[in-house]
Amino acid sequence: MQIVNIHEAKTHLSRLIDQAVKGESFIIAKSGKPMVKVTALAAPEAGKIKRLGFLAGQITVPDDFDRIGVEEIAQLFGGNP
Repeated sequence: MQIVNIHEAKTHLSRLIDQAVKGESFIIAKSGKPMVKVTALAAPEAGKIKRLGFLAGQITVPDDFDRIGVEEIAQLFGGNP
C-alpha cells in the first residue's frame, strides 16, 4: 500500500483520489508516522439507492399489529397486559 506524506497528498490529491476510487487505497503520513488510510466508499449508484416505503401498496399491516403478542410480552416482563 502506498504511503504519502501530507505535503505530497495535498499536491496530488486529485490523482490519489482517482487511485483510491479504482481500489488502490493509500496512507497519509505525518513526519513518517502513518495517520490515516484513504479508501473508496462502497456507496450505491444513484439509480440503485433503496428508499423507505419501497413496498408501499404491496403489503398490508393488520389493524391490531400493535397489540400482537401483548400477553406473551407482559408475561415475560412480569406485568399485566
